[in-house]
Amino acid sequence: MKSLTEQDIRNSFINCSKGEAKRLAVPRDLDEHPWEDLDFLGWRDPGAPDRSYLVTERDGGLVGVALRFPAARRGFLHRSMCSVCLTTHPGGGVSLMTARKAGAAGREGNSVGVYMCTDLACSLYVRGKKVPESGGRFEESLTLEEQITRTTGNLSAFVDKLYA
Repeated sequence: MKSLTEQDIRNSFINCSKGEAKRLAVPRDLDEHPWEDLDFLGWRDPGAPDRSYLVTERDGGLVGVALRFPAARRGFLHRSMCSVCLTTHPGGGVSLMTARKAGAAGREGNSVGVYMCTDLACSLYVRGKKVPESGGRFEESLTLEEQITRTTGNLSAFVDKLYA
């Protein structure tokens, strides 16, 4: 992913108003992100523990999505799998992220959900740059490039649903 500016990020959101996009908390350490290892930029809102955001490239542009997730934590023995990167996590490492749909459907209250890594570090898990608390990912016969393609495809499928 190419590096992003705060203005790039704020202008990319498709499922919130311009005012909401202007007020949301953008990461302050954008210069320190490992852009070459990211398929999308994802972060949690430090001031609102039930909110997260992601920005991805799509059709030559940027698409930003405001997400919400429940604060409830599962027991440590319970394991869940991210449907984007297929990484398993114990406890609350995977959350159901919901996003308002874009346009009129979103204003009517329609939303779409996806089970995703709570820390939104899917790109880093796939590349082995970050290891989940459980100690690792399953061995796969796919190459790294194929795993990255699958991850970006899964994220794109989720974003596509926001427009439907």
